[in-house]
Amino acid sequence: MSRTQTTSEQITEEVTSWPGVTAGPGRRGEFAFKVASHEIGHLHGDHAAHFFFPKQVWAELKDQGRIGHHPVFPEKQGPAARRIEDEADVGDVIAMMRLNYDRVVARYGLPAEVA
Repeated sequence: MSRTQTTSEQITEEVTSWPGVTAGPGRRGEFAFKVASHEIGHLHGDHAAHFFFPKQVWAELKDQGRIGHHPVFPEKQGPAARRIEDEADVGDVIAMMRLNYDRVVARYGLPAEVA
């Protein structure tokens, strides 16, 4: 009998398949995804994802209803939160991690051991 993957396992499997991405526990109980020292997002269990976006990107994603304010920074543009409740949310969390991944790689390149 095969076991169904949890939400965080699905996201982790996809995001860590991208060149240069590492994943692991963070300092505050989160599970973070990074390219070198640059975090592209993190999970809090199977129910929430947090990101940081440039203000213009944040505003576009907020206007589209894809993100909300980060609970620690409720009035700031940049830090963002996304609830994960269904498969569509899983796909969108992965898409937003990819958005940050592409931005980080374009700016800093891949880590030397991957490039």
